[in-house]
Amino acid sequence: MAMQIQGNYDHSGVDYAERVKEKQAAERAEKAAEEKNSGRLSEPKDEYVSSEKSGQKPTGLYRLGQDEKGNRKLFFDDPKAGYAKEQEKRSEKSEDGKAPKVGGDSQGKPAEKCVTNTDKVDRELKKLKEKKQQLEQQIQSASGDEKKIREMEKKLAQVENELSQKDNDTYRRQNASVSE
Repeated sequence: MAMQIQGNYDHSGVDYAERVKEKQAAERAEKAAEEKNSGRLSEPKDEYVSSEKSGQKPTGLYRLGQDEKGNRKLFFDDPKAGYAKEQEKRSEKSEDGKAPKVGGDSQGKPAEKCVTNTDKVDRELKKLKEKKQQLEQQIQSASGDEKKIREMEKKLAQVENELSQKDNDTYRRQNASVSE
C-alpha cells in the first residue's frame, strides 16, 4: 500500500510564532483604523476652557504695569486681599538703596526655623538595599532547587520594585519628619 501526500508546504524559514505575531499586528492595525473611522476617540483630549465660560473666578492674574521710574514690570494680583501689595513692599528697595531686612512675617514676628529629618527614610532604604543584596547572594548560592530559586527571585523583584518607588526625593520629602 502506497500513500501519497499532496500539499504545498512553505519552508521559507518563517516559523509559526512569527506568522502569529504578524497576524496579530495586522488585526490591531485594522481595529485602530476602524476606531478612527467610527469617530470614537480612544483617549480623552485636553481642552482649553476660559474662566469666563467655566464660570469660575481665576485664582490670580498677571498684568503688565510700570513701576515708579516708568520701567515695565510684571505684577501678580492675588485674589487674597492685600497679598500683591505686601509682595510689592517686600520687593521694593528702601531709601538707602538696600533691600529691606525682613526677619519674619509682616506682623514683626521672628522667623521660625524648621528642621527636616530623613533618617527614618534612610534607615528604611538601607534595610531594603541589604535585603536585596542578601537575596541576590542566596540566589547565587542556591543550586539545584528551581522552586526555591524562583521564589527568591520573586521576592527580589518585589524588593527592587519597592526600592524603585521609595528611593527618590519625593518619597523622602513626603515621609520626612519636620520639627520646629
